[in-house]
Amino acid sequence: MTAPDATLFSPIQLDRLTVPNRLWVSPMCQYSVEQMDGVPTRWHQVHYGSFALGGWGLVVTEATAVLPEGRISPFDTGIWNDEQVAAWREVTDFSHAQGVPIGIQLAHAGRKASTDRWWPGVAGRNIPAEEGGWTPVGPTSARWESEEYTTEVTEMSPEQIGEVVEAFGQAARRAEQAGFDVLEVHAAHGYLLHQFYSPLSNTRTDEWGGSFENRVRLLLQVVDAVKQASSLPVMVRISATDWTEGGWSAEDSVALCRLLREHGVALVDVSTGGNNPISIKVGPAYQLPFAEQVRAEAGIPVASVGMISDAEQAEQIVADGRADAVFMGRTALRDPMFALRAAHELGVAATEVNWRPQRWRGAWR
Repeated sequence: MTAPDATLFSPIQLDRLTVPNRLWVSPMCQYSVEQMDGVPTRWHQVHYGSFALGGWGLVVTEATAVLPEGRISPFDTGIWNDEQVAAWREVTDFSHAQGVPIGIQLAHAGRKASTDRWWPGVAGRNIPAEEGGWTPVGPTSARWESEEYTTEVTEMSPEQIGEVVEAFGQAARRAEQAGFDVLEVHAAHGYLLHQFYSPLSNTRTDEWGGSFENRVRLLLQVVDAVKQASSLPVMVRISATDWTEGGWSAEDSVALCRLLREHGVALVDVSTGGNNPISIKVGPAYQLPFAEQVRAEAGIPVASVGMISDAEQAEQIVADGRADAVFMGRTALRDPMFALRAAHELGVAATEVNWRPQRWRGAWR
């Protein structure tokens, strides 16, 4: 193969891993573990397998809990035991057979845990214990400020915080055993690690709260544990702003990302919001300026996400050096083969992208 003209379809290096292009599938919850045991199912094999056939450079799985109580819903995937490792291996083996690297998003939902699945016609609510739910934990006992979140929250003790750090490390070890190529630590969208670094949700007065250094301590310890337990490249997804006066800011994100770079993080996946119920004015690539700022001021590679939905738009973002890669979520759900179509639209020959031989008769040429 020769190098394609489109920057979007040029390779990028994440530590020792070469990712073939910069158009990536974003983590998206599926809420499809009917047995509520965290074990991926046939749905996950087919769902992620469809992306492996679609020409994407990297596929990252949904938020996968490091502990049972870290799941957003009882229907989420996990990676806290060996049965889950074996099931994930079915997913990663297929992706590798198609020549596509695959990552896993390691997560803990904190106070936003034990909710019903966010499907059409399913009312948002906390799942009670008699239906398979549990009492969520968080930096304090404060609930997320939304009417859907009605259950009590337990303030985490220092011992529980240490257990979460250890759980992330063990999950990283299992993820490598399961065949994943990249680890993404989920520290965005109002879930546990975001809850700790945001002053909106972390009002603790001990070593885990108060100052910036104390509030980011948990995330940095998680990153260290993940790095120590695995040889895989590590990405971190952050929410670059809470979109609220007195909340987490873009300047805070720059300071955090400088620390993440020092702790060996290969790339930051820059999103926003999710820690308080606020209306955000959205539009095409509305989160891109935050990714651009982090990249320029923190000196770390970034991926951008959020209403990036066409090939020219994604190509311009990467070609202009505003981000190093682009994550797509809704676009990938609508069209799992979008990356192959994007290559065609950008003038990249079918022979220069990952058309599988079984699908070759459908290639544009």
